[in-house]
Amino acid sequence: MNGYNFTERVRKVLAMAREESARLHHEYVGTEHILLGLIREGEGVAATIIQNLGVKLEALADTIESIVKRGRPGSAVGPDLPYTSRAKKVLELAMSEAREVNHSYVGTEHLLLGLIREEKGIAAQVLTDKGITLAKARDEMISVLGEERPAPILHQSLGPTRRSYWSARGEPSADLPERVRAVMREGQNIATELGSADFLPIHVAVALLRHGDGLANAVLDRLHADRAALLRVLENDAKRDARPPAPEHEAIAGNEILALQRQIESGHWRSTPPDTLHVLLALLDTTREIALAFEGQGINANRVRTEAKRMSG
Repeated sequence: MNGYNFTERVRKVLAMAREESARLHHEYVGTEHILLGLIREGEGVAATIIQNLGVKLEALADTIESIVKRGRPGSAVGPDLPYTSRAKKVLELAMSEAREVNHSYVGTEHLLLGLIREEKGIAAQVLTDKGITLAKARDEMISVLGEERPAPILHQSLGPTRRSYWSARGEPSADLPERVRAVMREGQNIATELGSADFLPIHVAVALLRHGDGLANAVLDRLHADRAALLRVLENDAKRDARPPAPEHEAIAGNEILALQRQIESGHWRSTPPDTLHVLLALLDTTREIALAFEGQGINANRVRTEAKRMSG
């Protein structure tokens, strides 16, 4: 493993895998125990991928339990159970998956991909039989994370190294992830669609929810947000906010969007561009009207940050 940066959540999963092996009175940690650990932990990106692909965690665990044979009760199982060769290969493949997408850490999503990619173990067979193929899992990981990397999202870049990801006219630059650019462009289209003379942060909020993918929406799903209901509230608010074309209104709107763009940039990590989660947090931090809509479902910026941090582990 060479000290590769396993997240705290992955270390927890591996500890649970040892516990699952002991519970089944096995004298080793195999791929099935690692998968049981992922299921039992239940809150990482891997669990989200599995559930998004239409498989219930409980059903997956039941299938594994029906396949594996329990060891003899009373058999000695120490705390340092050895990994099988297949389990070791899974860890190596997980590191390979992380490197292939330029992630500096191994998260539960990479561990899941490693289990599938190993192909021969019980975990791979069970996952494949449930329709969770390597291609589908990779696509779903991209859908959940996109070009976004959740590990550094809660830190603020300081000092002169901060850069702007918008042109002087406020247009998103090519350095922004495509997902963020798509949301900002769609926000401008929504302003036109709703008959507003101005492009406002609330149009960005509507665009973000309509987009449906990305880390921001994944976090909202984890918080059990009713995104359809939120969208209705924000669309109604946006219609009420439509302003007649007048120079003074254009100036106000321009300042609001500029404030939003600065807030998006203020939260990003120096080595990565802002992602959709930065957009969501900026919307909640800068626009009271938007924050109130989310608070109607018990969601605020602090809860979003906390859940995002949990997902990144």
